[in-house]
Amino acid sequence: MILRRLHPPLHLLRAFCTVARFGGISRAAEALHLTQSAVSKQVQELERWVGVALFERSRKRLSLTPAGERYEKAVSALLARLEAATLELITSGDEGGALHLSVLPTLAAKWLIPRLPQLRAQHPQITLHFVPYVHGYDFADPELDCSILFGDGHWPGARAHYLTGNDVALIGPRAGLAGAPPLHSPQDVARHTLLRHVSVPGAWQHWAEAHGVNGLDPLAGPQFDQFQTIIRAVSVGMGLALVPRCLVQDEIAAGTVTEPLPGGGYTSDLGYWLCYPESRAQLATLVRFRDWLLALADPAAGTAAPAA
Repeated sequence: MILRRLHPPLHLLRAFCTVARFGGISRAAEALHLTQSAVSKQVQELERWVGVALFERSRKRLSLTPAGERYEKAVSALLARLEAATLELITSGDEGGALHLSVLPTLAAKWLIPRLPQLRAQHPQITLHFVPYVHGYDFADPELDCSILFGDGHWPGARAHYLTGNDVALIGPRAGLAGAPPLHSPQDVARHTLLRHVSVPGAWQHWAEAHGVNGLDPLAGPQFDQFQTIIRAVSVGMGLALVPRCLVQDEIAAGTVTEPLPGGGYTSDLGYWLCYPESRAQLATLVRFRDWLLALADPAAGTAAPAA
């Protein structure tokens, strides 16, 4: 009997959430295509079921009690997940389905999305659901299938495959912008404003070591949180930047920014990796997406880091 009380009927929960959303029986009844009497009885039955008052009743309106507010928040989330899971099951078939992916916004815009028409052509059964990107994502989260992260390929609980990003370009503003010091050799870089990315604090130090440059302050200059913003800052003449080539190829080709020094970039230890938990390693949709992605990635891509 106790266990039974922990599983209220779905129609009672749906009635409860609908009344809470509309703040009254009348509009909830319209939304549910039921009579007002039926909805009222379902709400009362749920309150008897859980043994807790969920609404405070007045002549004009129903309002949630503190306990009702907590319960409604949890139940609404569960109903939404149930609806999404059912929709995915109905539409997926045996050879595809929805894949929940998080990815850094700049990489999504510059690198992944331009390739998605090919994914659709080759695997029309796969539907990507983009979820908000969260730094340091917990791979135990059941709502995330995979993520494309920036780093060294080692994240606790994740299997990782290198995709792109370790080829880093030194970029500067287009020719003709006034006020910039001359730039003829790597040593001249120290005379310029250096733009930095918060996720790669050691980039300029590594660049200086790769090119034998002395006297460069790797911690000076403005700091940004997205490469897309840095690229724009370079284009208007704010300074020089180190940016993964995969993110700035279009701007270089268009002349919006330039590579002022031949061979002026460097190879980083960091890059973009497709990551997923071990528990999803055999998910058919994920396997197809992974294999497709690796086939289109950098020639050196595919290097796998085991789950830690």
